[in-house]
Amino acid sequence: MSRRVVRQSKFRHVFGQAAKADQAYEDIRVSKVTWDSSFCAVNPKFLAIIVEAGGGGAFIVLPLAKVWQIPDYTPMRNITEPIITLEGHSKRVGILSWHPTARNVLLSAGGDNMIIIWNVGTGEVLLSLDDMHPDVIHSVCWNSNGSLLATTCKDKTLRIIDPRKGQVVAERFAAHEGMRPMRAVFTRQGHIFTTGFTRMSQRELGLWDPNNFEEPVALQEMDTSNGVLLPFYDPDSSIVYLCGKGDSSIRYFEITDEPPFVHYLNTFSSKEPQRGMGFMPKRGLDVSKCEIARFYKLHERKCEPIIMTVPRKSDLFQDDLYPDTPGLEPALEADEWLSGQDADPVLISLRDGYVPPKHRELRVTKRNILDVRPPSVPRRSQSSSDAPLSQQHTLETLLEEIKALRERVQAQEQRITALENMLCELVDGTD
Repeated sequence: MSRRVVRQSKFRHVFGQAAKADQAYEDIRVSKVTWDSSFCAVNPKFLAIIVEAGGGGAFIVLPLAKVWQIPDYTPMRNITEPIITLEGHSKRVGILSWHPTARNVLLSAGGDNMIIIWNVGTGEVLLSLDDMHPDVIHSVCWNSNGSLLATTCKDKTLRIIDPRKGQVVAERFAAHEGMRPMRAVFTRQGHIFTTGFTRMSQRELGLWDPNNFEEPVALQEMDTSNGVLLPFYDPDSSIVYLCGKGDSSIRYFEITDEPPFVHYLNTFSSKEPQRGMGFMPKRGLDVSKCEIARFYKLHERKCEPIIMTVPRKSDLFQDDLYPDTPGLEPALEADEWLSGQDADPVLISLRDGYVPPKHRELRVTKRNILDVRPPSVPRRSQSSSDAPLSQQHTLETLLEEIKALRERVQAQEQRITALENMLCELVDGTD
């Protein structure tokens, strides 16, 4: 009698669990735009959600901490003026992606079939890729050091692009034969993981070697649902989570070097369908509870955290679950990357938990409008002996003026709040 051998994996028993109701974010009008996007982004401090609004483009940012300190006055105001406006696309922008290692480098792609790479700190266009995609771009993904891009397009072609050379270094037509949108992400090993549809409209996943696009490393059919599968890949564990638009489940697979290369692990199921999904970076997880992933599931009117955990009995730090992971510190400046330099992400340890830096100084070689440091003092014709003293005096004066303005704004906000309260009391008295 043959005995089935169970594949050994530390992630074989990963399970998902929805957070308690008091941890959800209620009364959020999630956008109804028909764009196959996640509609959500998250980091260890904030949760951002695209919300319904006339004309589009509106979003809400919520702090993840549930402990609030309410001041005597109300300092919060809706932000209507951006720090910077990046103008270059002729149609709606649907894709944004930060460079994984270079400071202030942002990629955008839209309905005009263009990819633009920006230096957000200066507002400059670094690169414009406007002749590589004949139709709408469905997805764009950087590789681990930001030297290559993987893109999928409505023309059914999967492309690997060197953005600085402006060249397509490899491509595969009809990686998935169906007409519905494809998605692609780089894996830790440099392979490409894709989701798409068969000719018979069955959902399908694939694993490809960019050095040999002739045959897939793995190709698996899944089901006949029509929702686009959004892949969220964790390079630390090599687990990919598939979240279908309109589905009520999250399926997850482990990618290894052993056949069949993409191994099914489990499925998290719930009752309500998902409108979108946010994926927390590894540095925002609770390592004391062996949490290896956290999603923020968008419902029609709320956002619900979903936690993925590896069951362990020990309370000690689990080194095998938490290798060093990319932190916030960039490895390159924008100009260095543009000149051809590459660097791997700067890694941090999660052994003592992640503590966000209180102050992050933006170091740039050009004028950076996002730099929060005090403005530089204009150079005047003066002797070298008194220049430092004069500049120091001017800088101190500027700082004092800024402090005075802040105090004035705070006083005005307190006065407005007091007048509003007085008006409410008068209205209540007349009733």
